[in-house]
Amino acid sequence: MNSATLVRQSDRLHPCSGIATLGDGALTAYRFDGDVERPVLMLSNSIATNLSMWDALVPALTRDFRVLRYDMRGHGASSVAEGAYSPARLGRDVVELLDALGLDRVHFLGLSLGGIVGQWLGIHAGERIDRLILSNTAPYLGPAPQWDEAISALADAKDMHATADNFLHNWFPADMLAKGGPVVEAFRSMVLGTHPRGLAGAYAAVRDTDMRRTCSLIERPTLVIGGEHDVVTTARHAEQIAAAIPGARLIQLPTAHLPNVERPEDYLWAVTGFLLGD
Repeated sequence: MNSATLVRQSDRLHPCSGIATLGDGALTAYRFDGDVERPVLMLSNSIATNLSMWDALVPALTRDFRVLRYDMRGHGASSVAEGAYSPARLGRDVVELLDALGLDRVHFLGLSLGGIVGQWLGIHAGERIDRLILSNTAPYLGPAPQWDEAISALADAKDMHATADNFLHNWFPADMLAKGGPVVEAFRSMVLGTHPRGLAGAYAAVRDTDMRRTCSLIERPTLVIGGEHDVVTTARHAEQIAAAIPGARLIQLPTAHLPNVERPEDYLWAVTGFLLGD
């Protein structure tokens, strides 16, 4: 079997601008929105989602930026590589995508697993980043055995429905889940549309992440966004990252794990205020 198997889901999941081939043969789906003359803001997704998780913010963001979104390997319309992924591999995917698109530097906003990617970029490829936003993420989410158990459970599962329920309960507050509606169901569909091998690979990347010491090496202007009610990457994780990065700013929003969905206006204010400020 090839090291990367393309999952052609773009027509069903979301429109994309194109497919880039990375150094190891993996294929990455990406999408641009906005004026080509504006500075590029790259958005990186949470685990078990695709680039459409940012849909609600894109119209407002394109007033000031050319927005670049992509599907992380193993997710959405990108290819599903066999085996475990690593923070370094996910970070190099971004660098190689920027190279393929002819982009030297971008603003970068990563949420959850996307924030792990953002930390890696800030440490190892800071020359490619203008301003960095690390949202609802952590430098370490151990211990490792819990992720090995999650990988094993995923392999034994008959379908992704229980997995989707678990993600939704971690992502959204109880009242939002109780109301249901198109937003919650859209995120359920994203999880159900994620290939189990891709999700297992991403679990391994989270398992093997430990940047508690090295995130202090980030030199780019950085904003850390946390959620006061986030049970996945807690407010304490946000405080830990902000304290480690010299000069980092910290904003805690009254949300769970996906403030871009739960409080989009507040999230937009935080993001644009930082990127357009001094």
